[in-house]
Amino acid sequence: MRPLTRIPRSLAAKFLLLLVIFISVPVIIYGQLKLADQERATLLLRSVQEQGWLVGRSLRPFLERFEGQDAMVLHETLSDLGVRGMRVRLLFRPEGEEGYDSFYYVATSQSQPAEQLEEELEQLVTPDILGKLEDTCRGQQPLSVRYRTPEGGEEFLTSITPVNAPKGCWAIITSHATSELLRSSLGRPYWQMPEVRVAAAIYLLMAIVVMAIFLGLWGSLRKFALLANQIRSHGAPSLSFSSLNRVPELSEVAREFDRMVNTLQKSAKDIRDAAEENAHALKAPIAVISQATEPLRRAIPPENTKGKRALEVVEQSVTRLDSLVGAARRMEETVAELLNPPRERIDLSALMQTLLSPYVEGAEGQVTVVKSSISDGMEVLGGAELLETVAENLIDNAISFSPENGTIRVHLYSENGKAVLTVEDEGPGVPPENLERIFERNYSHRPGANPSALPQASVKLPNFGIGLWVVRRNVEAIGGSVWARNRDEGGLCMRIELPLAA
Repeated sequence: MRPLTRIPRSLAAKFLLLLVIFISVPVIIYGQLKLADQERATLLLRSVQEQGWLVGRSLRPFLERFEGQDAMVLHETLSDLGVRGMRVRLLFRPEGEEGYDSFYYVATSQSQPAEQLEEELEQLVTPDILGKLEDTCRGQQPLSVRYRTPEGGEEFLTSITPVNAPKGCWAIITSHATSELLRSSLGRPYWQMPEVRVAAAIYLLMAIVVMAIFLGLWGSLRKFALLANQIRSHGAPSLSFSSLNRVPELSEVAREFDRMVNTLQKSAKDIRDAAEENAHALKAPIAVISQATEPLRRAIPPENTKGKRALEVVEQSVTRLDSLVGAARRMEETVAELLNPPRERIDLSALMQTLLSPYVEGAEGQVTVVKSSISDGMEVLGGAELLETVAENLIDNAISFSPENGTIRVHLYSENGKAVLTVEDEGPGVPPENLERIFERNYSHRPGANPSALPQASVKLPNFGIGLWVVRRNVEAIGGSVWARNRDEGGLCMRIELPLAA
């Protein structure tokens, strides 16, 4: 359930939600505003079309009786019927002619030069305007057409009123040049309205700014993650968090990350140096004590059993103390490698072949058979000493629990882009409830262990319960994983997975 609970807090989820909002909000608002504008435009158009219808009714009796008098009479009549903001045009098609291109321009409510009237007639003789009267000359025909006059002005054609007369068909075309009509969406898509375009531009700019903020933040965090992975995978970085940051508000965070990396690297070096210095400081007096016991052994008479026993206790304690110093040094080095693990390209196949050579079947003093299957070309990122410690501890641990003449099987192969190392023994195994505890520091439970089974060439950590702890810490430090399981046929299987070097 944890991944599900992280989704609402995810920056990516918030970005997707914001993207959905930015897309859905304008769609919803645009639909509502468009519907409201359509209702307003319908009422406005109906009003001006009724004005055109009234003009047509007023002119109908006059046109039905017109016998070809001077066209100035028509012009004066149209001027008398003119309404502020409305223009009336009068066109005529003689009896017997057909088609909308047979109309002639007769008069207009506004004075215009003859050449402009001819140009205007060409613009009116279209299927969308006079084409509406091609088949019939009866009934008012509503219009909703934006029209640019020869003078360069813009008008809105609102209606055509036909009048049948003995001499032919009259067409009364009304238009309006009022700002109320011209600023409406009549005769054009709603999205072409200036207000809509300005609002859309502002909204788009806001969306771009917000998305840019999210993407900038997301991009910087992604770069931080890649650099952190580079530090974890390859050690010391070639770049810094501050150099990758592009968001000023993250500058302090980037600087703190750089300080933390530098502090961890310095701490790792200090721990390694301190481990080496402490081990050297302790090893010197231990070596002196060991050397001093030699003359004591020769000086004690054979019959002095108490003196000999005391000397044996001293020698055993010195040996154990020497082992404790080595174990302490190894633990400190392991802690340092956790902070700043080595990241060299290591041929794990060649390393395992070299490490397994002392354990080959028939080696002197060996009572356990080691069989191996090592695939070639397995390269990982890590440190040779670190990986040697891991492999030696696993093999020695398996041998120490194996019965005499038992078999240890070591396999190295690739699977799903990872190098897989398995070490199987035929020992007593581990109680299921302790399979994880064996990797804990200072945990040691060794029923049936056989330390004498280890070959003379083996280099192992003393049994202080840190061997498998070091294994897990080292493996996890270079991005791998390790776990144990009991084999169905008896014994324990240790499995390590390490990412293959790209």
